Amino acid sequence: MIKFHLHLVSDSTGETLNVVSRACLVQFEDVTAEEHLWPMIRKPRQIEEVLNAVQEKPGFVIYTLVNGELSAPLENGCRKLNIPCVDLLDPVVTAMGEYLGAKVHARPGRQHIMDAEYFARIEAIDFALRHDDGQSYHDLNDADVVLLGVSRTSKTPTCIYLANRGVRAANVPIVPGSKIPDEINHLTHPLIVGLTKDPRRLVQIRKNRLELLGQSGLSDYVDLKTVAHEVGDARKYYEDHDWPVIDVTRKSIEETASTILKLQQRHQENLRDLHYS
Repeated sequence: MIKFHLHLVSDSTGETLNVVSRACLVQFEDVTAEEHLWPMIRKPRQIEEVLNAVQEKPGFVIYTLVNGELSAPLENGCRKLNIPCVDLLDPVVTAMGEYLGAKVHARPGRQHIMDAEYFARIEAIDFALRHDDGQSYHDLNDADVVLLGVSRTSKTPTCIYLANRGVRAANVPIVPGSKIPDEINHLTHPLIVGLTKDPRRLVQIRKNRLELLGQSGLSDYVDLKTVAHEVGDARKYYEDHDWPVIDVTRKSIEETASTILKLQQRHQENLRDLHYS
């Protein structure tokens, strides 16, 4: 079995890179990759961070960077490290075959085979649905990611998106006046992430939601001062537990999920380090 590090560098969410790289990998027998996703790379200092990681864990680099001011230093840096660096528009399969010294076993459509990864995604979707909006806590430690947030911070759609990537995601609502289940404080396996949003934007979204439900009207649920206090309390709770916080005000679901995937990657590495220490 050949094992190697695969760095995926993108100025967007990295979804295309992820799909294409996996479609290429299945063309090789007995090859497995440890993926390192680098999404939303848009500044030179981020390229430096990527190159430092590549130096620490040398492997194969694939990128989609439209800006030449970013792609050029990435290619130059990889060249100095003697690391292959390929633009996604180049013949990725050929370059990967040369790097691995492996014969290509081309099988059109092979990436769609109902393999273990496919069933893992199905199981992850089922897990997300069963653990949506705090429905179940007894097996929450089996999750890969647990999201916390006040109402309308995109917890559910983010969990479903992650599930489609094979990540077992659960979400727990933070409701004013209700105690957060103590089980959350004793989780040892999942990455716990707090979601937050600008109170003004949150109020507007909640008002739109109430209008769709035919329940428009003033209430604490859409009162700006009350909502601001609600968001502040939630953020303090995250900080007290030293959990990462993502402001989703100006982020798409894909961007939020990409950030979580990057945090999860580091979280898993830390868990492995603790296991082997």
